[in-house]
Amino acid sequence: MSSSEQDYEKMTPKEKEQYDKLQKEKEDAEQAQLPYKWKQTLQDVDITIPVPAGTRGKALDVVIKKKLIKVGLKGQPPILEGELCKDVKVEDSTWTIEDQKEVLVHLEKVNQMTWWEHVVTSAPKINTKAIQPENSKLEDLDGDTRAMVEKMMFDQRQKAMNQPSSDEQKKQDMFKKFQQQHPEMDQGENELINNSIDGIWQKD
Repeated sequence: MSSSEQDYEKMTPKEKEQYDKLQKEKEDAEQAQLPYKWKQTLQDVDITIPVPAGTRGKALDVVIKKKLIKVGLKGQPPILEGELCKDVKVEDSTWTIEDQKEVLVHLEKVNQMTWWEHVVTSAPKINTKAIQPENSKLEDLDGDTRAMVEKMMFDQRQKAMNQPSSDEQKKQDMFKKFQQQHPEMDQGENELINNSIDGIWQKD
């Protein structure tokens, strides 16, 4: 845990609420200053970039690579340019111009189990821990992926509350069950069994 996380944990609930509010206001102000708007799910990122009214596709210079993006008007400085937060699937990423006034860019994530902190690494970061699970469209995921995402979200919430992760909880439950089945075990033997469970868990 970093020193800032430790400081946060020491705050009272009221102090945490105030801190979170200030951080959100700061984040919103930083995002509002960007020359584009963006949103994401675990699978993709959608970016909306305003351009002068009447702009046609042939007047645009758009480049989408695995870890790079550039969007702008030909002969002018790019509106959006830089190294992407994470890799994208170039073949599944697209762009289009809408009503000759907005460029819509769709980026398909390679790693569909992580939230992006920003579109390009030079931009201000958002707090991905504050993203709500429903934004991920869990109902659109297949069974295994959905279970993995729900586990990830649960572990994230548990960490925020300084509680054990789902794996740690299962390990604790396993050890308690063993203790109940073998009440004759002394403390030394219990520690030995607990360490053995640790070893088995790490191998899995």
